[in-house]
Amino acid sequence: MRIVFSGVTPTAVKAAQMMIEEGHEVVIIEWNKERIDEISEDLDCSFLHGNAGEPAVLQQAAPDECDFIFCLTDNDHTNIITSLLGRSMGFKKTVTCIHDEDLLPLCDELGLENVIVPDRTVSQYLDNWVKGLDTVELSTLLRGGARFFSFVAEEDEKDKVDELQLPDKSKVLYYYRNDEFFFAEDDTTLQEGDEVVILTSSEHLKELRERWHPKGAENIE
Repeated sequence: MRIVFSGVTPTAVKAAQMMIEEGHEVVIIEWNKERIDEISEDLDCSFLHGNAGEPAVLQQAAPDECDFIFCLTDNDHTNIITSLLGRSMGFKKTVTCIHDEDLLPLCDELGLENVIVPDRTVSQYLDNWVKGLDTVELSTLLRGGARFFSFVAEEDEKDKVDELQLPDKSKVLYYYRNDEFFFAEDDTTLQEGDEVVILTSSEHLKELRERWHPKGAENIE
């Protein structure tokens, strides 16, 4: 695969090193020439000096030939802009890293499906360990276009689960009520404020987004 990284951050460098060792072709885009010089001798990959948020720079990475672009700079807004550009310019898949969770609704409205929030991910791992739980990577379980989608039920959505009229290949799995977890049954009646989690197909995400405004929806392959 041909994989592009935007930003020379510790995460990007480590991930690039792993992917190079696995035989993938890696390109790193970085605006700071000194940072490129610092790592160029340690990584057997290509480098582009410039701002990945500029179309002319991104075009040099040959988007049509790339499988991924990982937007991992320290600036959330730059990562979002680069992801949007990457998607429009032909990258097969874009992955957006943000540190401010308040930007999650914006990412969802923009249709950015693969969003990483590092602090939240690490916090969840730590919480699972404290609880004595084994953390399972969802990416190994969700394949073939499967996605998670969540929304918060409003006043006019006090329906039973089987009355939600979901698209094909979609099912309510569970919900949170007052921060407590419950499995959903067909006859479960939703209440205002319930956070509802649906397993669906990626082809239905746009339809679901137009119907609901999800709260931090997780879309994972």
